[in-house]
Parts: sequence; C-alpha cells; structure tokens
Amino acid sequence: MALPVVPLRGGGLLADRFGRVATDLRVSLTDRCNLRCTYCMPEEGLAWMPREQQLTDDEVGRLIRVAVDRLGVTNIRFTGGEPLIRRGLVGIVAQAARLLPRPKLSITSNGIGLERMAGPLREAGLDRVNVSLDTLSPARFKELTHRDRHADVLKGLAGAAMAGLTPVKINTVLMRGINDGEAPALLQFALDHGYELRFIEQMPLDAQHQWDRHEMVTAAAILDSLKPFNLMPDVVSRGTAPAETWLVPGYIDAAGQPARVGVIGSVTRPFCGDCDRTRLTADGQVRNCLFATGETDLRALLRNGATDEDIAEAWRAAMWGKKAGHGIDDPSFLQPDRPMSAIGG
Repeated sequence: MALPVVPLRGGGLLADRFGRVATDLRVSLTDRCNLRCTYCMPEEGLAWMPREQQLTDDEVGRLIRVAVDRLGVTNIRFTGGEPLIRRGLVGIVAQAARLLPRPKLSITSNGIGLERMAGPLREAGLDRVNVSLDTLSPARFKELTHRDRHADVLKGLAGAAMAGLTPVKINTVLMRGINDGEAPALLQFALDHGYELRFIEQMPLDAQHQWDRHEMVTAAAILDSLKPFNLMPDVVSRGTAPAETWLVPGYIDAAGQPARVGVIGSVTRPFCGDCDRTRLTADGQVRNCLFATGETDLRALLRNGATDEDIAEAWRAAMWGKKAGHGIDDPSFLQPDRPMSAIGG
C-alpha cells in the first residue's frame, strides 16, 4: 500500500540560486572512528568533539523531522566518523522510520560491528548500507587503517546481506602505489558475493591536508583498469546520484538484476550541477556542500528555544547560499578546516 502524501508545512523546499533542490540529507552522528585510514586521519587520531557539543539523540530526531516534514527531504544517510559506534543509533533510525512520508534510510560504515548490528538496524527500519573496503589483503588493510580488522569488515558485509540491507554497496578509494592494482580483484569479489562496488576518487578532505591531485587515481584510470570486464554503459540515468554506473556483462546482482559497478569522480568528473545533498554535522551545523568553508548553526537554535519553522527557515537560508560547484580546480580553492571524519560522507 502506498504511503499517504503529506503536504509540506512552512515555506517550502531546500532550493538554491541555481535551481537545485536538496532532498538527500547526510547526518553525521559522531566524528569518532575505530579505524585510522591514512587518507582520512593520522594514526594517533584526532581531538574528538566534546560530548556536550554533540547533538543528543532527541535533537538529531527533531532535526530529521524538520527536514522531512517541512523541507521535503526524502533520503537520509547516517554517517560519521563511524556511525555504528553511536550508542543511540538504532533508536535514531527507528524514530526516522516512523516519519510520514517515510524517508529512505541508509548508512555509510566501515563495517566493524555490522555483523552484530545489521539485524537490529533492519528491524528498526534501515533500508540499505554502504561499507568501505579498500583492499582484499588483510596485511594491506592493516597498513591502510592501522587496525587488524579486515575479517570483521568481511563479516559485516555478509551480515548486512543476510539481514536484507540490500543492495549492499562497497565504497573503495584507490591510492597510487598502494592499492591501485586491486581494482579488478575488488570488482570480482563484489560480483562473486552479489555486492555493488563504487570506486571513489580520493578527495581533499584528509585531516593532514596532504592530498595531492597528481597522486590521485582518476576515474579514467579506474575505468581503464577494468577493461577486462568489457563494461557497458548503463542505460538507466543516474539522475542526482553521484556515481556513474556501468553494466558488467555476464553477471547479475543479488536481486537478479544486471550487475553494475560505479565510479564517483568527484574531482575529475564533478556532478555539482545535479547535487541534491544537504549535510548536518554531529554538532548540529548545516553544510550546503561537502567542501563548504562556512556553516549554519542549528544546534544553537535548538537549544535556545527556536520553533521548527525558525529552524527550517535557517536551513533554507543556508542552502540558498550554496555555490555552483566545489571549485577544486580554482586556484583560490581552500580545503575545508574539518576533515571528512568530522563532516560526514
């Protein structure tokens, strides 16, 4: 049975000056993580956000409700840091799943603990999961993440599939001279297990600010390495999705559909013109772009007695100021002060 259509309250959608409308909300639940991926943070970790600055479970739930009820958000992805270490995660998902109209709910995780959490998250209302996996080698995984948890990630993937959090997607970042030779093997692994693989160009969001465009493995290089699979263009439009997808002849996915592989070329093949995302950090700041250098404080509004419509209007204003693109190719580009772990993917 189709869910009832509930009209928006207040003054409308999250539109910007360029005609884009944000319907996809990325909610960072924590800046903490139990891995130390080299392209994200140093081995010793970072200075974590004080607990009192982090949104409470109720505050997260209220902002999600405002986004769905008043701003037209239809997709919510929970991110981190590592969202599985947020103690209230299952309750936050359940609260979001009760909203009308019900948003689609997903999570981006490193997979550690997912084997145990997949069932409760599915029961709470989670629809799907993306799991980061950059290598099939346990030794290389330990080198990349500074943790010996490769087997746990594989168990998390299997647990997600068993719980019905499908399609299970894998996110992979290739790094020159480290794991760039693994692209074919990673795709074969995904095909063999019914997972959907997404390669992502490394972006300038590392805490160390050591990103070097010349060392980045580009979308073109990734596709070149996958030539043995004889990929075919996907006839289905990607719409506002960040990944360009290709069909893999001779393979089907877990749902019996043609198998696909995606490439997210955020740097060399930007999709800014079709972006439909708005971001909420773990401390309640709205970011209208992953690479934004400014933020709008919704936490202060929440804690100072603002109404839902006050919050919605501040959110609309934040999105109206969104730039046309991320500007990575512009000589004046400045990497955001917050690393990816503190922004949310």
